[in-house]
Amino acid sequence: MSTQHPANVNGMEWAARRGMGTLAEKMGMQFLEFTVERSVATMPVEGNTQPVGLMHGGAYVVLGESLGSMSANLWAGPGRLALGVDINATHTRSARSGLVTGVCTPVHLGRSMTVHEIVVSDDEGRRCSTIRITNLIKDVPLPEELTRPEG
Repeated sequence: MSTQHPANVNGMEWAARRGMGTLAEKMGMQFLEFTVERSVATMPVEGNTQPVGLMHGGAYVVLGESLGSMSANLWAGPGRLALGVDINATHTRSARSGLVTGVCTPVHLGRSMTVHEIVVSDDEGRRCSTIRITNLIKDVPLPEELTRPEG
């Protein structure tokens, strides 16, 4: 396992290598900034709406979970994996057009757990949703052939 601290990693390069996942790609997310201290992504309203034309609440949550989980995995470092165990969202406004922007900041960065807050705003800078995600950090199990005793 590498001992490289996440603060020494270029987060944007790390995220590009890892990928955002097919759901994030289908929803049109674009990462703009990615560090342990702050990550930012945008997502278009168009294509992510309810039948009445408002941004779907679940779309806000997907943006928040993508940012929070990716940030937790960057913090976890090599040989470890962050898995979401709790997420909640409070929607306070509905975007109708343009882009929404999610800004993710850590509330707690521990050895076995992280908590992140994601604030999603519309093009006018008005808060639309506040999301909090908790991730459990686990060691990634090694394949069986690497853990068997020799002999």
